Amino acid sequence: MAPHPDPSSLALGYAAENTINTLARRDLQNPTHTQQVTLGIIGVYVVVIAILWNVPYVRMVLWPFKMLVIAFHEFGHAFIALLTGGRVKSISLDPNEGGVTHFYGGSQALTLPAGYLGSSIIGALLIFCGFNIVASKIASIVLGVCFLLTLWWGKRDWLTIVTVLLAVALLIACWFIEHAQALRFVVLFIGVMSSLYSVWDICDDLILRKVNESDASVFAKRYGGSSQCWGVIWAIISVLFMAAGIVAGLAAFSQSFAQQEKDSQKFIPT
Repeated sequence: MAPHPDPSSLALGYAAENTINTLARRDLQNPTHTQQVTLGIIGVYVVVIAILWNVPYVRMVLWPFKMLVIAFHEFGHAFIALLTGGRVKSISLDPNEGGVTHFYGGSQALTLPAGYLGSSIIGALLIFCGFNIVASKIASIVLGVCFLLTLWWGKRDWLTIVTVLLAVALLIACWFIEHAQALRFVVLFIGVMSSLYSVWDICDDLILRKVNESDASVFAKRYGGSSQCWGVIWAIISVLFMAAGIVAGLAAFSQSFAQQEKDSQKFIPT
C-alpha cells in the first residue's frame, strides 16, 4: 500500500510553488514607484560612499559603518578558516588601517578571498532587506548587535567608541521615523557599502597605500598573478552579488510606501 503524503508537506510544497510562480510573474523591467525611489537612492549611495571613502578627514563620517563592514570582511575570513579546519587566533579592526584576521591551518586559497566575498554576500542580503521595512527591521536588529561587537575587536579610542554608539543610536532613532521608513535607507546604505567593499579596499591599497596589505596582494604573492588582477576579479564578483540582491529585492518586495508602513505595524510597531 502506497504511503499517504503528509498534508503539511503538501501545503509547504504548494506554498513554495505558488511563491515561485508569483515572483516569476513580476515585471522586473517596470519597477513600481517605490522601487524606483529605492534604486535611485542605491545609485546615490554608490557615488557618495566612493567620494567619502577616499577624501581625507571627511572620510571620518564613515568610521562606524566602515568598522562594521571591515568586521563583516574579517568574519568571512574567520568563518571559512574554521570551516576548512583552521584555527582563528585573533581579529582586529581599525578604520584607518583596515582589519586583520590571524589564523593558521585550513585552506588559505579559500580563506583569503572569503573576506571580500563574505562582505559582498552580507551586503547583498542587506540591500535585499532594504527594499522592505519589515525586512529592514529584522536586519537592523542583527546590525545593532554587530555594531556593538565591533567594539570588542576594534581599536578602542574614544572617537571610534563614540561614532559606533552614535551609529547604534541612529538605527534606534530610525525605528521611530515614519514608522521605520527611514530604517530602510540606513540598511540600504550599509548594504551598498558592504557589497562594494572590495572596490573601496582596492582603492585604499593601490592609491592610498594603507598599512595592512589587501587580500588581493597577499593572494597574488602566494598563488601568482597580480593583485590588480585578483582585485578586479573579486570586485566583479562583488558587483554581481550586489546585482543579485537588487533583483531579488525587486522580485520579492513590490509594496508601496504606504503598504509597507501598514505591514510594519504588525512587527514591533513604533
